[in-house]
Amino acid sequence: MCGIIGYYGYRNSLPILLKGLKILEYRGYDSCGLCLYKDKIFYEKVVGKVDELIKKSKYLEKLNANIGIGHTRWATHGKVEIVNTHPIFDCNEQIAIVHNGIIENFEGLKKFLIEKGHKFKSQTDTEVIPHLFEEMLKTNNAVDAWKNTVKALDGAFAILALYKGNLFLARRSSPLVIGISKGKNEFFIASDVLALAKYTKKFIFLEDNEIAYIINHKLSIENLKGEKIEKEISEIKEFEVEVSKENYETFMLKEIKEQPKSVENAFKGRIAFKDVVPVFGGFKFEEIKNFKRIIAFGCGSSYNAGVYAKYLFDRFFDFHIENASELKYKDKNIGKDDLLIAISQSGETIDVLECLKKYKKRAMKSLGIVNVVSSSIAREVDGGIYLHSGREIGVAATKTYTSQLVVLFLFWLYLARKFNYIKKEEGKKYINELTIIPKKINSIFNSEDYIKKIAKKYVNYNNALILAKKFEYPTALEAALKLKEISYIHAEAISSSEMKHGPIALIDEKIFSIFIVPHNSVTEKVINNMEEIKARNGKILSITTKGKYLKQIIKNSNDVIIVPNSIEELQPILTIIPLQLLSYYIARIKNIDVDKPRNLAKTVTVE
Repeated sequence: MCGIIGYYGYRNSLPILLKGLKILEYRGYDSCGLCLYKDKIFYEKVVGKVDELIKKSKYLEKLNANIGIGHTRWATHGKVEIVNTHPIFDCNEQIAIVHNGIIENFEGLKKFLIEKGHKFKSQTDTEVIPHLFEEMLKTNNAVDAWKNTVKALDGAFAILALYKGNLFLARRSSPLVIGISKGKNEFFIASDVLALAKYTKKFIFLEDNEIAYIINHKLSIENLKGEKIEKEISEIKEFEVEVSKENYETFMLKEIKEQPKSVENAFKGRIAFKDVVPVFGGFKFEEIKNFKRIIAFGCGSSYNAGVYAKYLFDRFFDFHIENASELKYKDKNIGKDDLLIAISQSGETIDVLECLKKYKKRAMKSLGIVNVVSSSIAREVDGGIYLHSGREIGVAATKTYTSQLVVLFLFWLYLARKFNYIKKEEGKKYINELTIIPKKINSIFNSEDYIKKIAKKYVNYNNALILAKKFEYPTALEAALKLKEISYIHAEAISSSEMKHGPIALIDEKIFSIFIVPHNSVTEKVINNMEEIKARNGKILSITTKGKYLKQIIKNSNDVIIVPNSIEELQPILTIIPLQLLSYYIARIKNIDVDKPRNLAKTVTVE
């Protein structure tokens, strides 16, 4: 979750660190800090966001320090306080550590170190690292001391240490990348290549249980056995260096409004009108054609997209969607007839990555559906499909969610056409409808002012039920997540037919219900469920389309938002848009920072 940045070279490191931290702030924004080295250590920390650190550290620019590390924190162990803000130090403040992850055996290590006379100041698990390094230095040179320190740690981590003007790195399950500057022995380190894109396009990705040292302008990489590793340098030629809000008040609103383009990017170049078989370059049909089952897994919005995919794939295939947070603790019966699909916007979600590593060798093949090029999951899978959504800054997934729906739809159509389950004419119907979805999304924005007014009506509710059936049930899951993470409303998504099996007991004046009820094969069923809430004086907001049941839906609802019609399989791309806007405007009325809501981070890289 936390962001790590580092520099070793010839330039003034302070602007590089601050620029990197600003880019990495999406990974955590409880607190942040940095440490520079110029004959000795200089550091600053703040509780709050990077802008505060920029102000507080301004005086350090005159140091012209050529070596430094920085960190932006999402709190795990220890409260959001200065004492727990990284960098974290040893007893004598000779060793500075920035760390992303969790040290699972920190309590045992801490007890051992206290017995050795070390004094701890913070409540973090991180603090055992500098003290352990300090202890190892008593009997080892710096390289061996670092190696022995990392060997003693259990858990998932990315670590960057500064000691006597040298940098020491370690990775296990959390991303850490080294940027290489052309023609110079200078190095840029970060937990995300985006933080380094301004300076280089060439990177070395550390893998699990690899450690690195930058000493006297030379980089060395080893495994924990001490064996030298020659790493491939990856070149990423094209990705966004900086993203601005342009004329929007927040990144989230900008990203909601970018969906006509991001949805188009998800299918652009992949539609073959002649034979109506979508085109993918990230895998070959021959490699996957003998699968018997598809096992997909994801977390959060990516899991919800997988639930949508299940309604598609179940028509022809044996498709399973698993919550990666739980799948990794199962011993699921996965074998050589199974195709794995890892779904993750960032490509770094720790639970998804660990599931992939656990089950990949058992399965036929693994595919990734990710947005971030060269992310850990993109490198781990056998093949995959990129979303091409562009960088998403807001913590809440918006454009990447709808892009996931498009990519999953195309992959379903690809397999259905390859196996001849769908004939060419039916395939054309699907493709023709998909190509006009961007225009239909644009038309929903004409209702934005109306949605703002509706948001004012529901801003004081603390609880909501989101009800839908079939293809719209995943939309209900995603809408509930948006209300929770952005609007701070406790929202629960349920299949509307499940309401009378318990949840209807919640209906009173303190809760409102959102029905997602477009005209499709189950409209009448959902209207019956609306009637049951209406009979109990429940407050209803409906998301619907024009059609023969519209008058009845309006009659049963306190408020109605109408979206364009589409075919049942693609309608969820449209019905989620007004619910993103509703969550957004409720949050804005509450003065919530939607780009950085409390307690959240964009990329989940710790359990």
